[in-house]
Amino acid sequence: MPEFSLPDENRYSQDDEWVRESGDGLYRIGITDYAQQQLGDVVFVELPEPGLKFQAGQAFGVIESVKAVSDLCMPVSGEIVEVNSELEDAPEVVNEDCYHGGWLIGIRIDDAAQFNGLMESKAYGEHIASRSDD
Repeated sequence: MPEFSLPDENRYSQDDEWVRESGDGLYRIGITDYAQQQLGDVVFVELPEPGLKFQAGQAFGVIESVKAVSDLCMPVSGEIVEVNSELEDAPEVVNEDCYHGGWLIGIRIDDAAQFNGLMESKAYGEHIASRSDD
């Protein structure tokens, strides 16, 4: 099985998104190293406008690669407060640096307990390893 970067400061969803606290009650969300490797070269990212609210599990955008088009699903409920507009012109940054430069959205989370309920890096690594599609 290939190796994947899984920073300990992030929490992870079963839908392959990561969430990291960025300070002042805000959180950043992106796709995991595993997800970007599965997708291949990212060519387009569609993100929502700031101010919109989404529930956990709800699709908030679309990511398109040379291989597939996939929905982006909210790992937690919250309001979009920022989007990574750099991805409009450079979507490949998701492949190059999915945990920092390739973040997707910033949110104000509705309930911090949802963040704590996401998987830690070790559990997410086990989740990846247990999948039958690998």
